[in-house]
Amino acid sequence: MSIKKQFVKTKPVCKVTFSVVAKEAKEASVVGDFNNWNIEEGVLNKLKNGTFKGVFDLNKDAAYEFKYVIDGVFVNEPEADSFQYNEFAGNENGVLVL
Repeated sequence: MSIKKQFVKTKPVCKVTFSVVAKEAKEASVVGDFNNWNIEEGVLNKLKNGTFKGVFDLNKDAAYEFKYVIDGVFVNEPEADSFQYNEFAGNENGVLVL
């Protein structure tokens, strides 16, 4: 799993690439504050090597809680900028700081 951040100089956004290795999985998404935790809005594309990948334009100067959903199972990104306990979820979410 990994996160790549590419700040756009001409716009107040950051292109964030989410990558998850899940060779046996059928589907994966990234959900969080930036897409209202909507699985359909965070669908990641599966590459031939078994990695799911997606690029999203997110507003910079913000922090977002997020998780991956891999075949219906919520998974944290170990390389998140930090983690925050969420009472609604009853566990920690990864935090992305832009």
